Amino acid sequence: MQVFKEGGHRLFQNDPECAEIVSKMLADLEKRGMDAVREYSRRFDDWCPPDYELSAAQIDSAIAAVDPGVIQDTEFCQSNVRTFAQAQLATLHSMEVETHPGIILGHKHIPVRSVGCYIPGGRYPMFGSAQMSIIPAKVAGVQNVYAFTPPVKGQGFFPATVNAMKKAGADRIFILGGVPAFAMMAFGMGVFAPVDMLCGAGNKFVAEAKRQLYGRCGIDLLAGPTEIMVIADDSADSALVACDLLGQAEHDPNSGVALICLSHDFARRCDAELQKQLTVLPTRDIAALSWRDNGRIYVAENREEAVALADDYAPEHLEIQTADPDYYFQSLRNYGSLFIGAETTVAYGDKCIGTNHILPTSRAARYTGGLWVGKFLKTVTYQRMTPAASRLIGRVTERQCEAENMLAHAITARVRVERYSHE
Repeated sequence: MQVFKEGGHRLFQNDPECAEIVSKMLADLEKRGMDAVREYSRRFDDWCPPDYELSAAQIDSAIAAVDPGVIQDTEFCQSNVRTFAQAQLATLHSMEVETHPGIILGHKHIPVRSVGCYIPGGRYPMFGSAQMSIIPAKVAGVQNVYAFTPPVKGQGFFPATVNAMKKAGADRIFILGGVPAFAMMAFGMGVFAPVDMLCGAGNKFVAEAKRQLYGRCGIDLLAGPTEIMVIADDSADSALVACDLLGQAEHDPNSGVALICLSHDFARRCDAELQKQLTVLPTRDIAALSWRDNGRIYVAENREEAVALADDYAPEHLEIQTADPDYYFQSLRNYGSLFIGAETTVAYGDKCIGTNHILPTSRAARYTGGLWVGKFLKTVTYQRMTPAASRLIGRVTERQCEAENMLAHAITARVRVERYSHE
């Protein structure tokens, strides 16, 4: 392996200053409640309405202001997400097995009661993110979904986002952003009962708030700046590869952008094409910084090394543009979502194809996938036994407990052996 272009370290680093700021804010928000919410919302977003929750009339008014074409496209995207989530749910079955005569073990899936979904809206109004968290939660059977999105600074809500949240199935909609939004979801603040789970993407302060609130609430996953990796051999179109890399680079100056090639010639062509496209890219001010600081091009000796490099990087999004995509599909292990062939691209997954765009970053794909309907379900176990089976298990349990000197445990087994010895 050789490095044709080396950018900065793309991992989402722990930021002690950010952690301290968020910790102090959460403590203040929990202590002072809505007074603190209003203070922070006014300071950061120039937003302090009489009520952060939208009324039914406000929701209807917002939807009426959305272009009909945007509404139609949103419904198309949401239908795809819902169809895929329903298909995923269909793979999750309750199970029961008799391991010995009279010993019945099983598991069942129970949806969490309530979820707080955060729809980001900082640099871009990412209303397409609404369906990615709300729809899987509702398909899973979550009763209460509270949806939060930040305001357009000083102006209020973005109508297309309100439309997307409502159509996705949000039970209540709030215009509030950042750490205060997560504090309200986690603490309730007298507005609703604290949620059981937090989900959604956001900036580093949002990610840190989720990290600090984990345990008090469940979370979907921790994610930092977005990432894309493309594996492309000489059969790929260098212009298309460069286009896809820049498509993610525009997200954030900290976006991770990486390419694995199989030859130096192709690496040079991609780099030249990328520089050419940057000169006319409307969002080049952001994308150029991301490519300069975080862009990487690797040249692998063969496809086996390409797979090893990709698995070590463990990207959020991974595109395969090669002559033999099936080899990579069968061999790769670590990625958030895989885009196979030049016909598909990360933007399809981000917006409307139906898979989820809330995905692991910073090498978290080594141990978790992205958000899906199963994240909102608790898989719980149960057991039931006949008296004869209780005697059988009780004798072994008693001996095991005594060997561990856990005598009270042993007694609970012994009394059952004695109680059911005549049955």
